[in-house]
Amino acid sequence: MSERPRSDHRVIASSRGLAHRFVYVGLVLTAFALMLLGKADALLMERFRAQVTDSLAPVLDVVSRPVASAGRLIESARELAALHEENERLRRDRARLLQWQDVARRLEAENKALKAQLKFVPPPAAGFVSARVVADTGGAFAHSLLINAGTGDGVRKGQAVVTGDGLVGRIAGVASRSARILLITDLNSRIPVLVEPSRIRAILAGDNSDRPRIIHTPPGAMISPGDRVVTSGHGGAFPAGLAVGHVTSVAEGVVVVEPFVERSRLEYVRVVDFGLTGILQVPSTPVPAAAATGSEAGQ
Repeated sequence: MSERPRSDHRVIASSRGLAHRFVYVGLVLTAFALMLLGKADALLMERFRAQVTDSLAPVLDVVSRPVASAGRLIESARELAALHEENERLRRDRARLLQWQDVARRLEAENKALKAQLKFVPPPAAGFVSARVVADTGGAFAHSLLINAGTGDGVRKGQAVVTGDGLVGRIAGVASRSARILLITDLNSRIPVLVEPSRIRAILAGDNSDRPRIIHTPPGAMISPGDRVVTSGHGGAFPAGLAVGHVTSVAEGVVVVEPFVERSRLEYVRVVDFGLTGILQVPSTPVPAAAATGSEAGQ
């Protein structure tokens, strides 16, 4: 009884192997026949290929839809996760900004109260002129820029030039429709500054490099990298508190400052009139020739 099932299994296995061989040989012969037919009648093969493509296109479309849907589902899940993270970050930023808003309001109220007690007289509102940088007239031995605003626009020599990032320099020369800016990095630039938070008074001196230096510091001054540098207002050339830069290195008594304003990215600047004359000498009013002649005739 046991020998008959074994023999049946052998017959079935051999028949399956023989069928596989016939199928394989048949596929090879079919492919070979199609190749010969394609060489013999290209138009017929092109029609056959088009019919096969038309018949398989709907099937492929149906099969591809679940794959595309799955891809869109995965992309939507990723976007939702990114939106969730961004939402959490915005909530943290909002909470932090609300805290700073409360601090700013308290400081504003305290500042007003202290000014009222000290009978503080506020300075006059500063006027300004916005201008575009039209040329970089500097080089290896000078750092200056040319703007398209001049005396006709209210620009005067000695006025401060700033951007939203900080101090750029001062007006060194003015024409009717243009003006030249002497940058804080120029060799001829000297600006009284304060180094925060120690409030050390010093002079920011340009050296025709991208990073000016701090000189004339008091003995024993403690200056560290990262300290913020602002104008001190001494000398009356600039008002106090204009952002200049931050200390990048302190080595062997040499304090290097990196300006907040990058010279290579300057496009638009603001020329501000703070009403300061400072160390600039105001030329005396010339006497008209007619008046001088009249006085000589009277004599």
